[in-house]
Amino acid sequence: MSTHPMICVPILKKDLNSAHDIADKALKQGADILELRIDALDYPNVHEIIRFIDSLNGNVIVTNRTSLEGGFFKGSEVERTEILADVAGHAHFVDIELQTEEKLRSRVIRKSNSTIVSFHDFEKTPSIEELLEIVWQEKELGDLAKFAVMPHNIEDTLKVFQVLLQVEDTIGISMGEIGSYTRVIAGLFGSPITYASLNEGSAPGQLDLQSTKLFLDKFGGVDG
Repeated sequence: MSTHPMICVPILKKDLNSAHDIADKALKQGADILELRIDALDYPNVHEIIRFIDSLNGNVIVTNRTSLEGGFFKGSEVERTEILADVAGHAHFVDIELQTEEKLRSRVIRKSNSTIVSFHDFEKTPSIEELLEIVWQEKELGDLAKFAVMPHNIEDTLKVFQVLLQVEDTIGISMGEIGSYTRVIAGLFGSPITYASLNEGSAPGQLDLQSTKLFLDKFGGVDG
């Protein structure tokens, strides 16, 4: 069994023409899947977003982050989740935050082909017990669980691996410079997706696509 996770390149552009350019470059350089950050678009139009996803054969994760989750969407929660629900059926995955209000979150999940239920903490790394509780909640709701947390020291980064060893189908990330190595090492602990940037990163400590691919090809793609 290969331990190589899918490499996902997030796209944070103000318009979909620029997003197309990044998508083409990322796929040519070896990205496995793309994440369209709807919240980065100046004028998110559902029909245009669907055309964009369809042009990539649905090989896309769509998400629409609020500022509380590291994003830029400024509309209401109803507007934010309605956009996700409207485009959900065209994408491979929809990433919806665990902390989204239950009724709105459920509607997005029902409309999706597959879901990543995510949790972000930009201030700290919760305890292993707290992270496990979060992950189990996410797995009850969606297909993949995801957590991204901020470490204060190297010990915090090790909590990510301890959680991944206990729960399958979970994306675990320790952010910032201290945690940047977890973005590639996590694949060896079963994380199914890792995120890498083409130019600018979408999160603290995100590595570039070429460095991520080089590492995974060397250490993460061994069959056995």
